[in-house]
Formats: sequence, structure tokens, C-alpha cells
Amino acid sequence: MPSTENTFAIVDISGPFREPREQVFSYDYSIQRSTWATPHGVRVKVSIPDELEVFKHRLFGTVIGSPGQQLMMSNILSKAIAGWKIQVAEGERMLTERRDVMVPPFAGSLAHLFPKLEALFEADQSAIREEVRRRIGI
Repeated sequence: MPSTENTFAIVDISGPFREPREQVFSYDYSIQRSTWATPHGVRVKVSIPDELEVFKHRLFGTVIGSPGQQLMMSNILSKAIAGWKIQVAEGERMLTERRDVMVPPFAGSLAHLFPKLEALFEADQSAIREEVRRRIGI
């Protein structure tokens, strides 16, 4: 457990951005620790086939709704996945140094982190379903 004096705060989040030549959405986080003079950047990539579609299928099965509703659902879920990935990255001490960081998809060489992402998904899935129902009516 990290000490409270070195915990980080999320200062800003922007995205999603569609990465060229990659099947990912990315989010840019600005994080700050009390021991740092300035915030630094973390780009979190959410793999569309390996993360977003997997969790979307687990939440909703066969996706229904208009293209606009499906886009909003993808935005809500991909932002949640990016937030969970920040938590996993912090737990894995990937964000402790004062430098810009990129958190890639939890596939391939980082597939061992996917179960931690799944655990956060399991804990939050009812809240995500409710947010989708409330915001877009699916």
C-alpha cells in the first residue's frame, strides 16, 4: 500500500482519441503527487478488440441500439477501462517515477495484468450498466 504522502491525484483527463494505425482508444491523464513540483502525463491505451469489446460483450451480450447509442456506450466503457488501468498501473508501481508514461493494452507482454483489470470490472459492472441505462437508455 503506497503511503498517503506519495499518493497521486488525477488533475485532468482528455480523450478518447483514436490512435492511427492501432485498434485502440487512448486517454491522456495528468497526474500529480505531493512530492512533485508539476504534474506529468500518462497516456492510457484501451485496446478495442482485447479490452473494450470483451467487457462490452460481458456487460450487454449482443449490443443493440442505434450507432449513436453504441458510440456513447463505447465511450462510457472505454473511459471506465482507462480509469481501472490507471489503478492497476499505480498498484504495479508503473507511475512512481517523475516522467511521462504510456500504459499500453493489457495484452501480449502485459496480459498478466488483465486479471487485475477483470477484478475491477467485476466490482464496477453494475454501476457501469446503470450509467449506460441512465445516459443512453439501453
